[in-house]
Amino acid sequence: MEKDTWHLLSQYTHARIAMGRAGTSLPTHEILRFKMAHSLAKDAIQSEVDTSALTEALHAMEIHTIAVKSQVTDRNDYLRHPNKGRVLDLRSKKDIEASPRNKTDLCIIVADGLSANAVNLHVIPLLKSLLPQIKDLTLSPVVIAKYSRVALSDAIGELLNARMALILIGERPGLSSPNSMGAYLTYQPATGNTDEKRNCVSNIHPEGLGYEAAAAKLSYLLHQMLIRQISGVHLKDDHRDTHLI
Repeated sequence: MEKDTWHLLSQYTHARIAMGRAGTSLPTHEILRFKMAHSLAKDAIQSEVDTSALTEALHAMEIHTIAVKSQVTDRNDYLRHPNKGRVLDLRSKKDIEASPRNKTDLCIIVADGLSANAVNLHVIPLLKSLLPQIKDLTLSPVVIAKYSRVALSDAIGELLNARMALILIGERPGLSSPNSMGAYLTYQPATGNTDEKRNCVSNIHPEGLGYEAAAAKLSYLLHQMLIRQISGVHLKDDHRDTHLI
């Protein structure tokens, strides 16, 4: 097997580089690694959010929760009909309307997205880093949303009468990171908002953007949203992340 001249760079990235070759093909072990990565990505898409474990962990942190779901009926329906994942089902809407809906600064939504495993793994460590940095903000109950797309945060935030919505959601799995979580932030969440109203912090996991760095960035953006009363394309992320220097 011929060693790729870029092999020294592979220690700095999870990208598939410097794989070498065997004749005109890839080495067998690299082909097997690719198949394994592809299988893990497919498994991540089919994974389910562990609502019970997340609820228990959040209650241990003295955080009240509400469990909701979109109009999606199952995982295959979720993958086939994205628009249904952007709308609350009737029962969930009634449950939110029956909960306390005093005006708050922030509603946090935990959603499965395209990798529920990411949410199961990363939500609690991230919140443990984030919550102390936003203790000056008033919070709605944390909403655990099943079969959710990003835009479901608008309907939830609007119903809960929150000034801002933060949805933590599993990102589309890749061959090098099947369990990556994203965060989308919106000032004045409202049904019908489009993507330019949101800010995104992506690639949240220990091998990507770590919990402390992600929490610092999210705290900065949330406070800037309240001060400037804007979000999305009008709010630039100029936070200097000392964790990455």
